[in-house]
Amino acid sequence: MVGIGITINVSKCDCCCTRIAWNREALWQSSSSIRESHWRVDLEALKHQVKAEPGQAGGAPAAGGYVIDTTENTFQAMVQTSATFPILLLLWVPTDDRLFPMARALGDAVNALNGRIQLSRIDISSNPSIAQALQVQGVPALFALIAGRPMPLLQGLPGDDELKQLTDEVIPKIIEAAAQSGVNGTAPYSGDPDSDAAKSAGATGAVAGAEQVPPEHAEAHRLAEEGDYAGAAAEYERVLGSDPSDALAARERAKALLLARSGAADVRDVRAAAAAAPDDVEAQLAVADIDMIGGQIQDAFDRLLDFLAAGHKADIEQVRKRLLEYFAIPEPTDPRLTRARRRLATLMY
Repeated sequence: MVGIGITINVSKCDCCCTRIAWNREALWQSSSSIRESHWRVDLEALKHQVKAEPGQAGGAPAAGGYVIDTTENTFQAMVQTSATFPILLLLWVPTDDRLFPMARALGDAVNALNGRIQLSRIDISSNPSIAQALQVQGVPALFALIAGRPMPLLQGLPGDDELKQLTDEVIPKIIEAAAQSGVNGTAPYSGDPDSDAAKSAGATGAVAGAEQVPPEHAEAHRLAEEGDYAGAAAEYERVLGSDPSDALAARERAKALLLARSGAADVRDVRAAAAAAPDDVEAQLAVADIDMIGGQIQDAFDRLLDFLAAGHKADIEQVRKRLLEYFAIPEPTDPRLTRARRRLATLMY
């Protein structure tokens, strides 16, 4: 058991780490060395292997809340969201009961922070090429991920003191470092991990808290999960062509367009450009995108409406179209939406 950098100054992660290089097809072939050598039969691991699914009695803790399970298909999309909020990456094997206390402690700590950070769990027995991408030689392994840059925190099972240090000291420092880099959005909430629905989802291999995807949305949903947001937006556009009243498709299309434009943007650069060019409509639209991705809906609305109120009438149509796209994302009953619609109508006439 080896701890790596458990006391590392995480504020340095933005400059000392490189972005994750992810080429799934190439890594799948190179990861054979992991599958054939490192993952040979571990007799000790076999003693601790359980058959229960996550969320079932005797099984690993279920995903849910601000804890997600990531696969090779969703890895790139997850990395892109780290430009919006910080992510804790746990590489593990969910059938090894020695890892359950760590997974539970990390999940509880992350969920207590209400979206300021997300925990992404990766089963490396099913997703070996991710382990190869991160140069992981064993489990558990823990990384911080900020704006696409991974930083190793731990390799091997932590002791009680190390685990407490992780939850009480290291995670808050990751959040602080992310905020200093302009990564201070809110992770999406995906349901109560202790609910009956989450436990049932764990038993069936479904994602906890996930909504049922309508059949006509399946292809668009698949593209979005794989990180092809432009493709997903085009597919949702096709769905809307068949049924213009499909509010879910309209919402998901708006989200996909948003992520296609700005999901991989450097938050600090975008904010700096907007501050330097307050009269540039493209700069203001770009930073409003960053606000929306980070869950700062009111800030995004106010930024564009204030831009129009400052006299930029020549840009009114471009801003109106972007706001209408944003308006599809919140719930129709959201009071922020009502106020923004009313103010936009006033500014236009």
